[in-house]
Amino acid sequence: MTDYKFVVGSSPHLRTSENTPRLMFYVLQALFLVAVASTILFGVRAMAIIGVSVLAALAAEALWQKGLRQPVTVADGSAAITGLLIAFNMPPLVPLWVPALGSAFAVIVVKQFFGGLGHNFMNPAAAGRAFLVSAWPLAMTSGWLTPFDGATSATPLQVLGGSSGSLPEGWQMLMGWRAGCIGETSALVILIGGLYLIYRQVIDWKIPASFIGTVALFAWVFGGTDGWFTGDVLTHVLSGGLLLGAFFMATDYVTSPVTKRGRLIMGLGCGLLTALIRLWGGYPEGVTYAILLMNVATPLIDRMTIPRPFGTRQTKVTG
Repeated sequence: MTDYKFVVGSSPHLRTSENTPRLMFYVLQALFLVAVASTILFGVRAMAIIGVSVLAALAAEALWQKGLRQPVTVADGSAAITGLLIAFNMPPLVPLWVPALGSAFAVIVVKQFFGGLGHNFMNPAAAGRAFLVSAWPLAMTSGWLTPFDGATSATPLQVLGGSSGSLPEGWQMLMGWRAGCIGETSALVILIGGLYLIYRQVIDWKIPASFIGTVALFAWVFGGTDGWFTGDVLTHVLSGGLLLGAFFMATDYVTSPVTKRGRLIMGLGCGLLTALIRLWGGYPEGVTYAILLMNVATPLIDRMTIPRPFGTRQTKVTG
């Protein structure tokens, strides 16, 4: 009788060629398009912000891991992505030490304090931006420039909130010809990058679709009077950090639900909170705080949306 040796391992038994560095590489490809658009729109200043932010994120992770005698993991690309997202959330005239501190905080406090990649309970870039807005609100809420001409002006969301100025045309917001953070102005480039990630199956469409759709619905019902594709609705969708947050921050693997229903709930919750803050809050932008609040709720969402195994009865989840 022939002896057969079977290798038995724990589930799951699915195999894939994808790994963390490869997935991060796809995200970096998509974000590279945003970086190019930022440089075209805001020039050398955008390049400096991006460079300082990414270098600070890489250095913070390497120094922290070296200090604790841990394997240095900067090559996986996650720290670079955090640095890029921090940079993209900066006003054009922000002092360069601000994105450097934000990246260091995001990598060390939000990510490494909790065990590194895969253990953080909230999105590092969103938490880094929230930290900067709380600590240095003037630096993070001023210094807006209109691309190419270099004139200072209010952002579209500030105009909606009552600041002086006029709203840009729809095509201007789509192309990025309006005041805002360096990486959130060109809605078209962000959409191309987000759709590329969906095509590559790096992210699921459910979170960005439900996130953006909820904000658009609330803007139409409570904020706009000119229909779906003009006025306040278009401004809420194409301006601010909605598209950048929906495609690149709310979809973070670690801090978003793993179930299909959970991802829809995540997007709906982010959209609802963003709309509440924008329309009735004292701050013109709510994307960052909406994502962070839903990050905290992610474990509960996953628990409440666990699919029922085939052939079993529905059981009530208890304490």
